[in-house]
Amino acid sequence: MKDIQQEITPISTEDLFIVLNHPNASFDYPVHYHSDYEINLVLNDRGKRIVGDTIEPFGELDLVMIGPNLSHSWQGEIINGNHVITIQFSEQLLNFQILQKRMFASIKQLLLESSRGLTFSLETKLLIKDKILMLTKMQGFHTVLEFLSILYDLSTAERHVLVSNMFDTKDTVRTSKSRRIAKVCDYIETNIEEQIKLSDVAALVNMSESAFSHFFKKKTNCTFIDYITNLRIAKACQMLSETSHNIAEICYTSGFNNLSNFIRIFKKKKGMTPNEYRQFIQQMLIKY
Repeated sequence: MKDIQQEITPISTEDLFIVLNHPNASFDYPVHYHSDYEINLVLNDRGKRIVGDTIEPFGELDLVMIGPNLSHSWQGEIINGNHVITIQFSEQLLNFQILQKRMFASIKQLLLESSRGLTFSLETKLLIKDKILMLTKMQGFHTVLEFLSILYDLSTAERHVLVSNMFDTKDTVRTSKSRRIAKVCDYIETNIEEQIKLSDVAALVNMSESAFSHFFKKKTNCTFIDYITNLRIAKACQMLSETSHNIAEICYTSGFNNLSNFIRIFKKKKGMTPNEYRQFIQQMLIKY
């Protein structure tokens, strides 16, 4: 299997951010990841994009924010007349002292949520499109103000998380701010290949099944069953992308105990069968 490529972005230690302006972009970069944040604006094109384990169509106007080390790629259909503008900025931004101040709380939350990839409403896309186009024509200190304005507008806008779950529970633990959720997530991740019973997990944190179910939903915005299913699908996607294991092996290693049930759930969640998903990912990995 081909590996997902790691990109070294051109940001230097002296840069707060950089803007990459590509009219008539050829979309010739395969699935890749990098350690920095990215805001990607695509104009006058359509096709498919991969963000994490999510494959979705995009069209005409696309705006996505991507956190550090989240794999991504766009496959466009139109070259002549399209326009791609990418803003990249350091992963260290989250640790800047100014972001610890109260007035930057929404931007800090935006950066945290971007670890799963974010898309935005049409209204926000239109607003941010104009701001990003303006940014490409600016120089000097005022570019910093416009950049922060873009982050603020995105942080207060309606947004949609692209990757519902990744096979990594650290984000859930950090968001929940709960030691009991941390204990549960560690148990789930360790035992993902086994049958995980609600009664066992509830007992782990000294709660009744009913109380635990309500507690888990409140802390994660997801039911216990859906959370485990999403995590198992995420693990399956990871294995489909990174290993040559057959579908049956991936099914059981991901914690599903029935192959036909696994294929049905996978197609419902991802819009394609496991084989179709692997073929598309591999096409994006080796196409160029």
